[in-house]
Amino acid sequence: MKKIALLIIAFVTFSCTQAQKVQKTKFSEKALSETLLTSDGNQIKFQDILKAQKGKTTVIEVWASWCGDCVKAMPKLKELQSSNPNVSYVFLSMDKTADKWKQGIEKHELKGLHFMANDGMKGAFGTAIDLDWIPRYIIIDKTGKIGVYRAIETDFAQINETLKKLQ
Repeated sequence: MKKIALLIIAFVTFSCTQAQKVQKTKFSEKALSETLLTSDGNQIKFQDILKAQKGKTTVIEVWASWCGDCVKAMPKLKELQSSNPNVSYVFLSMDKTADKWKQGIEKHELKGLHFMANDGMKGAFGTAIDLDWIPRYIIIDKTGKIGVYRAIETDFAQINETLKKLQ
């Protein structure tokens, strides 16, 4: 009986580990159709944000001004931007209010394109991109294919390595 239990545990562990390694190469239709707030107060579909990035290697950072890990990762992000000046940077905020979002952009001097989810981390957009942690980094290649779907603040070596390959 113990052997069977150990086999089941091993199988479940292996299956979960393998599932985490599955790499998405494109966003779901749900994610693409979701709208985000622009800094001038308009709404834009996520797919239109991505279309505007076509032909560019792009790093998408999902963040919030209230997120301690996001703030802690800002120096690494700025190093990444310095060492990869030809990469486009898109920031998707999970802040609760536009005022806090805009204050965060200004306070942390974030350079790039800025948008905010309309309903926070657990809302429709967050759910559509499988958001379970911020900061979250997604890398899109010049053709619009996802190169990295789920990187976090401890993955900057992987992010940098991927960017070097894509340029």
